[in-house]
Amino acid sequence: MESYLLEFGNLLLRWLHVIAAIAWIGESIYFVMLDNSLSAPKGEQDPRYDLLGEMSSVHGGGFYHNQKYLTRPPFPLDNKLHWSFWKSYTTWLSGFALFCLLYLSNPAVYLANPSSPWAWAAVLTPTEVNIAAIALLIVGWLVYDELCRRISPEMQRDGLLSVAVALMMAGVAYFSAHVFQGRAAFLLTGAVMATCMSANVLFWIIPGQRRMVAALQAGETPNPLDGKRGKQRSVHNTYFTLPVVFLMISNHYAFAYSNDTAWFIMVLFILAGALIRQYFVLRHRGQNVLTLPAASAILLLVIGMIAAPSSTPSDSAAPSTHAASSNAAPPASSKAEDKGNAMQSVASVLQERCIACHAAKPTQPGFAAPPAGIRLDNERDIRLHYVKIKQAVASKYMPLANMTKMSEEERQLIAQWQP
Repeated sequence: MESYLLEFGNLLLRWLHVIAAIAWIGESIYFVMLDNSLSAPKGEQDPRYDLLGEMSSVHGGGFYHNQKYLTRPPFPLDNKLHWSFWKSYTTWLSGFALFCLLYLSNPAVYLANPSSPWAWAAVLTPTEVNIAAIALLIVGWLVYDELCRRISPEMQRDGLLSVAVALMMAGVAYFSAHVFQGRAAFLLTGAVMATCMSANVLFWIIPGQRRMVAALQAGETPNPLDGKRGKQRSVHNTYFTLPVVFLMISNHYAFAYSNDTAWFIMVLFILAGALIRQYFVLRHRGQNVLTLPAASAILLLVIGMIAAPSSTPSDSAAPSTHAASSNAAPPASSKAEDKGNAMQSVASVLQERCIACHAAKPTQPGFAAPPAGIRLDNERDIRLHYVKIKQAVASKYMPLANMTKMSEEERQLIAQWQP
C-alpha cells in the first residue's frame, strides 16, 4: 500500500506539474509572440503616454487589439492588472516535489553513478549525492545570475551574455553526466535551466514590475532599467523553454542518456531547441529564416548518429570443429533447441537480476507496479520487449545502479540472444 500511495502521489504531482508548465510556457510564448508582432502605432499619439506598438488579431470568434506601453499607460493600475507568476512558481515547486519523491528519496538507485569516470563521484554516499544534486541547482542559478550582472548589467552586451550562458549550460551538462546517472543527469541539467527561469521571475521580473507599478501609482517615473532587466530575463526564459521540455521528457529514451557522450548529446539538443525557438521568434517579426530549422535538423541527425547503438554480436555461438570443416547447416531441430536453451538462460538471468522490479507484483520497495509496464516474469512478455531489454542491458542503464549485480557475462549473454 505504501508503494501504491507513493506512485499515486507521483501521478498527481506529475499531472499538476504538466498543467502548470503548459500554462506558464503557453503564456510566455504568447507574450513573446505579442512583443515581436507589434507594429508602430498609427496616427497622432497622446504625448502623455508612451505607446510602443500595437497588434490586431482574430481568435475564438472575435477580434482583439493589443497595445503595449513602456512606463506611462493610459489605464489605472488597479487590482484588475494581470500578473504572471503563480504558474512559474507552481511549475518549479511541483517539479521539485517530484524530484524529492522519486530521486532524493532513493538516491542510491536513481542518482548515484558508481560507473563515473571521476573517482570521487563514483564513491559518493546517498546523502552526498543528494547534496550534490541540490547544490547543482543552487550554484547553477548563482553562476547564471552573476553572469547576467557582470556581463550585461544594463543590457548592453546581451550577445556576449548569451554565449556565456550557453557555455555555462555546456559545463552543467558535462558535470551532471559525469556525476549522476544518465537519466538523472538529463533531468538535473533541465532542472538547472528551469530553476534559472523560475528564479528570474521571482527575483527580477516580478519585483521590477512591482517597483514600476508602485512608482506610477505614486505619480513618479519608473526606472526604465526595471523594464529592461525584466525583458532580458524573459528573453532568456523563452530560449530555455524548448530545451527544458526535451530534458524533462528524455527519461523515456535510454539511448540518449545511456550513451558515453550523453553530455554532448545534451548540449546538441539544447542548441537545437534554442535554434527552433529563435526561428519562431523571428517568424513573429515577419522573418522566415529557414536556415534555423535546417540547422536544427542537422543537429538532430548528428545526435541520431552519435546515439545509434553499435551492431550487436551474432547470436550464434562459435562453430564447432566439425561444423567448421563441413558446409552442411545444422539440423532445424538443433537450431530450435539452441534458441530454446538461450531463452531459458536469458529468462534465468532476468529472474535473478530484474524480476524484483519488473514483475506483476514487484518486491523492490518503492514500486507498486512494474516500471513502464514492462513485466519480465513470463516468456511472452520477455519476447515482446526483447529489443528494449537488449538496449537497456547493453547500455548498462539497467539494472538501475546495477543494484542486483548483473555481470558482464550475463550482459553478453543477453546481447547475443535472439528470440
